[in-house]
Amino acid sequence: MAVSLGELAGRFGLELEGDPATTVRRVGTLAHAEPDAISFFANPAYRGQLANTRAAAVILKPEHSKDCPADALLAKDPYLAYANIAAMLHPPLAYSPGVDASSSVATSATLAEGVHVAANATVGANCQIGERCYIGAGSVLGENVVIGDDTRLLANCTIMHDVVIGKRCIIHPGAVVGADGFGNAQGPAGWVKVPQLGSVRIGDDVEIGANTTIDRGAIEDTVIEDGVRLDNLIQIAHNVRIGAHTAIASQTGISGSTTIGKRCMLAGQSGLVGHITICDDVVIGGATMVTKNISEPGFYTASFPAERDRDWKRRVARFRRLEDLANRVAQLEKGTQKK
Repeated sequence: MAVSLGELAGRFGLELEGDPATTVRRVGTLAHAEPDAISFFANPAYRGQLANTRAAAVILKPEHSKDCPADALLAKDPYLAYANIAAMLHPPLAYSPGVDASSSVATSATLAEGVHVAANATVGANCQIGERCYIGAGSVLGENVVIGDDTRLLANCTIMHDVVIGKRCIIHPGAVVGADGFGNAQGPAGWVKVPQLGSVRIGDDVEIGANTTIDRGAIEDTVIEDGVRLDNLIQIAHNVRIGAHTAIASQTGISGSTTIGKRCMLAGQSGLVGHITICDDVVIGGATMVTKNISEPGFYTASFPAERDRDWKRRVARFRRLEDLANRVAQLEKGTQKK
């Protein structure tokens, strides 16, 4: 679709420096955009690419417009403006309503108007699928699943029994929602499985990345609140609660019964032990292990960036001698106190 810069400026409340009749059809990077594309500039590291871009227009902050060789759309937050424009220029694929002949839909399931069930999908008994939902190829829905309007399950998603998913959610390929939590009691003869009797409740406007797993609760439900963003390859254990508009990056693991507040951000490979509470507006740095409650908003990190091998080994050797050093200091302090 072709959209004029004047229309984009008016729709998204942006200031235009350039020709309002100029049209764009797609988005592109500063380095590789074609003359029918629009790009954005938000990181000073790409200043050289901005100077040489072939894009028809660039979204940027007002203070950077003098460096832009193309028409400019001025925004307080260029990346946010870009996200809105990109969604307009590249809408999700549209699917005709219907049920593919190779899929299996239980006779007791309810499919609202506009639902598309793709090839080899399975919809279990008593499921309720909202309007304009998309159930991707090979996806499996257990019994009594409820899915809100305009939610899209892409290929090979698995939604276990009794899970409730809100409106306008996106669940990417390979995600598993509602598998059993890791509940085991140790007995004289070995492990005894603890029944996982809760479910998973997911709010509206949630996105769940590929191969992410969200376990069902042991007794009460695991809860993902509105607007949460989950990257690929995340593990969320039973009875976790994640507050609204929190974002979690790839390879993060969250142990059971942990509560994460609203608007938090967890970087990749974060790890949270179980039964702790993280308050609202907390940022956790990459590869950080959180072992206790966090009650004040802020940025928390505890990881070791890479360094030369010989330097790291020297520091580890010193670390191993800390106990001996502490004992020697204690002895010296004791002798001083006696005098």
